[in-house]
Amino acid sequence: MNPIKGNIQVFIAPHRNLYTDIIAQGLRVAGQGTEVLLVQLFQAGINQGLSNPRRLVENLVWLRCDAQRDLSNRDIELTDEEKSTVLELWSYAKNAIKSGGKGLVVLDEVNLLIERSLVTEEELLKVLEARSPKVNIILTGDSMPISISDYADQVTHRRN
Repeated sequence: MNPIKGNIQVFIAPHRNLYTDIIAQGLRVAGQGTEVLLVQLFQAGINQGLSNPRRLVENLVWLRCDAQRDLSNRDIELTDEEKSTVLELWSYAKNAIKSGGKGLVVLDEVNLLIERSLVTEEELLKVLEARSPKVNIILTGDSMPISISDYADQVTHRRN
């Protein structure tokens, strides 16, 4: 008998803002005593990265990459250091997804990992498939590969 796995939700929207209802869901889950990890892979923050996580409430950790500029802009070429910073966050998130240490993991703009050839679509799908049964996952982006959307339990397309 296979254990019931946590849900995978995909939110696709043309704008790049983290959605209010995703933050609200994270706060609600954290307030109920479940560990939440919010990872903005391509959003920079002053003195952020793995060494300086932000804690919104007791159980919600918010990570942004340790970069000096917004890395989500498709018009810029990422430096090797910036790629390394993004992949460091990705590695941390993968471990959290596999270990089950967090009840909810939010990966913001995860589609850019694939578009920027930092991760293959197959690797992302394997991470989702190998997740701990205890982990719920939210993926956001302005687009999402069909294989990821098809694998998700819920897909929400936002309009302007």
